[in-house]
Amino acid sequence: MDTQEAIASRRSTKHFDPAHRLSSEDQKELLSLALYAPTAYNLQHWRLVVVEDPELRRELRSYSQDQSQVTDASMLIVICADTKAWAKERDRRWKNAPAEFQEMIVTMVDDYYRGKPRVERDEAMRSCGILAQTLMLSAQSIGLQSCPLVGFDFEAVAKAIRLPDDHIVAMFVAIGKSNRDPWPRFPSLSLDQVVIRDRFTKKEETMVALGRPFRPVNPAEVPRTFLDHGHPCFRPGNLQ
Repeated sequence: MDTQEAIASRRSTKHFDPAHRLSSEDQKELLSLALYAPTAYNLQHWRLVVVEDPELRRELRSYSQDQSQVTDASMLIVICADTKAWAKERDRRWKNAPAEFQEMIVTMVDDYYRGKPRVERDEAMRSCGILAQTLMLSAQSIGLQSCPLVGFDFEAVAKAIRLPDDHIVAMFVAIGKSNRDPWPRFPSLSLDQVVIRDRFTKKEETMVALGRPFRPVNPAEVPRTFLDHGHPCFRPGNLQ
């Protein structure tokens, strides 16, 4: 499957075949491809917890609004990040660069991160998001399905996986074989509604450009078809 097809066909799978297994070779290939994802300053601060213990899977599901993907997917990865990676192993990250560059980059990184916990967290989350999409598209390209999840108790999950104090949890990614056809895609915004040329306009003009005034979503307007069937897309935290 080529890249464009993988992007266009990827869906967030809600129901996985619990009997499907991934070989250790397939798992290694997916994880290795994910590590090609870019990170700021080549920090490579993601950390991937592959959850294989069935009992731990069940525990994590109990913290995740009982979402079946957590236990039924062939592979469950808790994507985490080391927020202090910028201060560690500096020689390894840039050892192939010219000496003058190494001296410069060390100073730049220190100035950018030191004493700035918001920057540490924001960069970590950005990097984890890029890796997650790389992982999901890699899975799609070899005929597997995936689902990103954030609808869980972050503190409870961190405790369950013994997360170090200087790390954060970003999301889960579940990978395996779907055992149900996906629901039709929800309507997408058009390019005209999403793409801004050069600058944002005034708030009022932006709302007009979107075709409607801004207002909160009224739950009563959610199609009953989805609610009556208990569609998992309407569980808080499920991404599309």
